[in-house]
Amino acid sequence: MPENEPPQEATHRLAATLGCAPVLAALLLRRGASEAFLRPMLKTLGDPFLLPDMAKAVEALFSAVDARRRIVLYGDYDVDGVTSLALLARLLRAYGAEVRCFLPSRMEEGYGLTPQGVARCVEETAPELLVALDCGTASPDEIAWLAERGVECVVVDHHECQSRMPCCVALVNPKRPDCAGAAEWETLCTAGLVFKLCHALLKQRVLEGFDLRESLDLVAIGTVADLVPLVGENRILVTHGLRQAAHLRGVGLAALAEVSGIQPPFSPTQVGFQIGPRLNAAGRLGSAADALELLLTTDASRARTLAMGLDRLNRERQEVERRTLEAAREQVPPGVEAEAAIVVGGEGWHPGVVGIVAARLAREFHRPTLVIGFDEQGLGKGSGRSIEGFSLVEALEACAPYLEKFGGHAMAAGLTLRQEQLASFAQAFRQWARASLDAEALRPRLRLDGEVSLAEMDAAFLETHEALQPFGIGNPQPLFMARGVRPLEEPRILKEKHLRLVLGQGRARQEAIYFNAPVGALPRPPWDLVFRVSRNEWRGVSKLQMQLLALRSATL
Repeated sequence: MPENEPPQEATHRLAATLGCAPVLAALLLRRGASEAFLRPMLKTLGDPFLLPDMAKAVEALFSAVDARRRIVLYGDYDVDGVTSLALLARLLRAYGAEVRCFLPSRMEEGYGLTPQGVARCVEETAPELLVALDCGTASPDEIAWLAERGVECVVVDHHECQSRMPCCVALVNPKRPDCAGAAEWETLCTAGLVFKLCHALLKQRVLEGFDLRESLDLVAIGTVADLVPLVGENRILVTHGLRQAAHLRGVGLAALAEVSGIQPPFSPTQVGFQIGPRLNAAGRLGSAADALELLLTTDASRARTLAMGLDRLNRERQEVERRTLEAAREQVPPGVEAEAAIVVGGEGWHPGVVGIVAARLAREFHRPTLVIGFDEQGLGKGSGRSIEGFSLVEALEACAPYLEKFGGHAMAAGLTLRQEQLASFAQAFRQWARASLDAEALRPRLRLDGEVSLAEMDAAFLETHEALQPFGIGNPQPLFMARGVRPLEEPRILKEKHLRLVLGQGRARQEAIYFNAPVGALPRPPWDLVFRVSRNEWRGVSKLQMQLLALRSATL
């Protein structure tokens, strides 16, 4: 059962006020669900000029716009980077600026402001002002190289700062060590920071006919896909961004939704597993330029062509990922439970899927995981995913002598190293993890939010539950438990591995779905259940549905 249970008096008072079950009232109190949390409003967003260097960034951009200097937006090739580019490009072009967008190649140039990427950018686009989006914080040498060539730089980024900071016109990053008072924005991804930049630009210079709210769909997609906590301003931006996406004003997003087989309104889950992977597939296996063009195009025919191409690339990515996952899993030692971290690497592993594979292994084994792919020259590009309580960036900083380059944040990071350093690096990383994580942290757990009876789960229960949305990192969908539940009918088998059930407890009954169920091996009823709650829409009828995650024979 959950820790930090609120006082019963407060729980019952809130339950009576909202007309909801006490278990939900307790959940709301534990999550600090004030009126601002339950009713996230755009008017409560903070002043963007309170972010570090925001005024300098605005001044540099308007100076370039007014002087008609060439502005180049240099972004990352993931969803956060591409949505950030699209959002800022829309606004600057509406101001009449000459704007070009540049995306590095993951395979040839790697993440961020690499020497190869910056050199090609200068050769192809001849920037006078370069705006680095979702990168740049960890690239002081490259920014100095640009300055030597007369190129000014503005950096808008959310990645962790390292000991040496870039010397640029403006560094808009709430994680700067000299940045007192910006803690409330530390969870924003770059799409959220670019929204703040756009807000600041529009506050300084009103642009008739440009409604920034119409671009909130891009912010929501970038935020959800980047796996940042859906709390504070992120919660506000995603809530209103998903509502904006329901209108599908952009032909690109409409085409992408069609090939993904989903319809608005979108949930964070659909963004994370349907829209995000297709946008990411461009940068993983092809050119992220296709994803950017999709988000910017106004041509419906071109949008459909691009969306179909992204869908095809995503299927190819899934096959490459499957093969890499099999090879990586073979390297995980049988006694992995004795280790505090996983480090695996292989020749020819595609750098575009190592992050996904790391995420899968981290979930499967509940260990911080690094997956590294080496090319023919022995240069390895890797990606890591972490677990709660372990910062990848801190660990990589401690192991920096073995690395060529690294960057990222606590839960996800990237690195580059030579193949001959792999064994020494892996040993150092595992030692750091062993010293940082105790046995309890390495034990996966289902964190229950409360016990509930089937009779409590009525329409009011579902309405209060949905007031907590959007669910995601930092605001997970609640997990409930119910005891002594019996099947009222023989479970129906769906696609050989799922079950549809009708459950009873006393006089109450509820429908449930159990994905990847132990078909043919269910324990003897009655059961204790762990489940989530969702709304099931079918033929115009809307009702509560339980989604089972685990069950066991009931205990007394």
